[in-house]
Amino acid sequence: MTDAPSDSTLVVVPCTDLDAAIALYTQQRGFRLDMIMPADAPRIALVSRDGVMLRLDASDTADPSIASQQAAHGFQIIRANSDDAWNVGRAGMQYRDLIPGRLDGRFIASHIRIPDGGPVPDYVHYHHVRLQLIYCRRGWVRVVYEDQGEPFTMHAGDCVLQPPTIRHRVLEASPGLEVIEIGCPAEHETWRDHATALPSAQLCPERSFGGQRFVRHIAAEADWKPARDARLAYRDTGISNATDGLASVRVLRLRDAAARDAAPTSQAHNGEFLFLCVLEGQCRLLSRTLGNHTLDAGDACVIPTSADYALDMDAACEILEVALPAPLP
Repeated sequence: MTDAPSDSTLVVVPCTDLDAAIALYTQQRGFRLDMIMPADAPRIALVSRDGVMLRLDASDTADPSIASQQAAHGFQIIRANSDDAWNVGRAGMQYRDLIPGRLDGRFIASHIRIPDGGPVPDYVHYHHVRLQLIYCRRGWVRVVYEDQGEPFTMHAGDCVLQPPTIRHRVLEASPGLEVIEIGCPAEHETWRDHATALPSAQLCPERSFGGQRFVRHIAAEADWKPARDARLAYRDTGISNATDGLASVRVLRLRDAAARDAAPTSQAHNGEFLFLCVLEGQCRLLSRTLGNHTLDAGDACVIPTSADYALDMDAACEILEVALPAPLP
C-alpha cells in the first residue's frame, strides 16, 4: 500500500460487513475513503482522518473457496448462463468473474454490468497495475481521463487502455451497460485521489504513464484486416503499439461469407496469456490437447500456454482476444 501517507498511524479494524463499516466511518465519524480492494469483491478499505488511517478488513469473511480457486491452473470455460455468478463490487457495479483461477494471482477478467444505468457513484481514482483495459460490450458509458480532454462516451465495441496510475472516473451509464475489464495483477488497489479534478486543465494525449500511453479505440472508425488464419479478420485496438508490445487486444470475426466453408487453421499459443471472450454469435474451439467445445455469446476461456487451438466461428460471431505479449505480425 505504497500511497498511504508516511505520517499516518495505521490501525487494523476487523469487520464483517465492509460496506457498512465504510458507511459508518465516512458518513458518521468524519473519515474519508482512500483505498479499496479488490474492485470486484472488496474485502479491504483504507479510511483516514487527522493523521489516523484505519484498515477496514473483512478478509476473514471471504469465500473459503478463493484460495483453492487461485491455485487452479486447468483449462476452464466460464459460461454466461447463470445469474448466480454476479456479485456487487466497487461503486455498486455488478461483477462476474471470467477467470476464477486468477492464474496464480496474475490476471483478472471481469464481466461488469450496470442494469439500471444513470449516474455512477464513482470518484477520481487510479490503480497500480501492469495492464488494465476496458471493452464496452453493450450500451454506453461516459468516462473522463487525466490529460485526455473532456469526458467522452464509449459505445459498444469501443475500448480503452488505462495505463498505470492514470486518474479516471466513470460518470454515467446507459441501462444495461456491459463491459469486459482485464487487469494484471488480479488483485490491485483502487486509490481515491482527493486532490485531482477531472477533466484536467491541460491536454496531453501522448503522455506516458509507466511506459504506456492512453488508448481510446472507437469501433465505428476502425478498419478490419486479414488475420493469420485466412478465414478470419481482426479489428486492432492500438493497444499493442501503446504498450510497446506488452499486450494486444483485438476483435476477431469471419473475413467474408466464403470463409465459412474453409477449414479452421490450428495455431500454437506460446505466450504468457491468451484470453478469449465470445461477444456475439457462436464458435467451436477445436484443440487436440483441450478437446472440442462450443462457446456461446458471453462465454470466456484462457488458452493454456503451449496449447494448440482453432476457431470455427459462425457468421455472426465476434471474439475479444487479449494476448500477452502481442503476437508477431
